[in-house]
Amino acid sequence: MKIWAVANQKGGVGKTTTAISLAGWLSLKNKKTLLVDLDPHGSMTSYFGLDPDSLEKSVYRVFQKAAAKQHMDINEVIQTTRFDNLSILPASTAIATLDKQLGSREGMGLVLAKQLLNLKDQYDYIFIDCPPMLGVLMINALAACHQLLIPVQTEHLALKGLDRMLRTLKMINRVRKAPLDYAIIPTMFDRRTRAAIECLRIMQKSYDPKALKKTIIPVDTKFREASSKGVPLPIYGSQTRGSKAYNLLLDTLLVE
Repeated sequence: MKIWAVANQKGGVGKTTTAISLAGWLSLKNKKTLLVDLDPHGSMTSYFGLDPDSLEKSVYRVFQKAAAKQHMDINEVIQTTRFDNLSILPASTAIATLDKQLGSREGMGLVLAKQLLNLKDQYDYIFIDCPPMLGVLMINALAACHQLLIPVQTEHLALKGLDRMLRTLKMINRVRKAPLDYAIIPTMFDRRTRAAIECLRIMQKSYDPKALKKTIIPVDTKFREASSKGVPLPIYGSQTRGSKAYNLLLDTLLVE
């Protein structure tokens, strides 16, 4: 079982789209895949027709049980989707309160890692969609994952989010036994705009070439169409530009 966390300390850069698209491709390849929504906004949860404002069975319960030192079977809150091989551990908006509730408690940064270990015989791959801020939820994701994926919109403001994310990673690596591998994924690239081309050049010049992926995710209106129907883009249209790009990206991630 391999676990990826998808994070950037800026919103709107394609984190949820990246997680859902990669998971969609894996499900088509008959790989048992789990999506974990740790973002209080619940965009991934909403994508699959669930309401983060009213959910009782959500990732929030996992943290509640851990704080109360009660046994928890994570399968109680995992839900299947209408797509083969694809399940979700949904978010509820209540997880926005976890930093106040649990931030100072010892051991709360490893809650998710311990629970996901129990799923190693059930899933081939897991994607964790992170909130855009550092806190107990992102710390849990970084502690649980084997690799960090950082989607970065190809526009200048998004680079600040990338820099913050890399500083956070550096801090996390100080307490890890081994440095966490990461990949930078350029997203929402529009080759028709000078700003996008210039931003991509800056990324290629300024960041670790081993981490920066050569596969660039283009702007594609089909992402919105697929989202409006609640269908991962690879399942909605495997031959679209966006789908093909994520399939190429997945190929590179699977050989790492």
